[in-house]
Amino acid sequence: MVFKFIQTAYDQRVLPSLINYTCSRKQFNAKRSLIVPRAYGRVLEVGFGSGLNLRYYDTNKIEKLWCLEPSQGMRNKAAAAVSQFALPLDWLGLPGEQIPLPDNSVDCIVITYTLCSIGNYQGALAQMYRVLKPGGQLLYCEHGLAPTPAVANLQKRLTPLWRRLAGGCHLDRPVLDLITRAGFVVTEHEQQFLQRMPSFIGSHYMGVATKQL
Repeated sequence: MVFKFIQTAYDQRVLPSLINYTCSRKQFNAKRSLIVPRAYGRVLEVGFGSGLNLRYYDTNKIEKLWCLEPSQGMRNKAAAAVSQFALPLDWLGLPGEQIPLPDNSVDCIVITYTLCSIGNYQGALAQMYRVLKPGGQLLYCEHGLAPTPAVANLQKRLTPLWRRLAGGCHLDRPVLDLITRAGFVVTEHEQQFLQRMPSFIGSHYMGVATKQL
């Protein structure tokens, strides 16, 4: 009982602040500023978190924004950013594996620094593929498995402990492979190590994938 109370308090109070602090580093925000403004039409953001992407959306290009975030702690953290956003948001409280939207109903999906922490990432990506319209775009920014063996091996060693402390975050997921295996066709892709960040965190993926017509 005591352990459950501590775990709940950590998940609802400590973890949202920790994730917000980590994901708001200027290196990550620089990448957000390049990919998020490209969102258009009816947009679904998967893993909305504390609303760090809101400042980068071009509201002139957006018709509707669904925000999928199952954590109440993260939603609470996002309240200030949401209150200042120019458009109304529709919250989706279920996890990514259960997106409550019809087939082919979304023009564009935004996912930033989220694939690392989704338990059933295959199911979540399948749901994203289902709700995205043919010809629609998946815009992604993620950290993941490094291309260099030494760093990749370090990531694999650190991940079991890291994911327990960081809300299920995996350091070693092969982001590009996961997206293509889900059926998306990657049309733009950039992979690099972010400067002034530890290499095991700073292995970065960014790009655009589509659902074929």
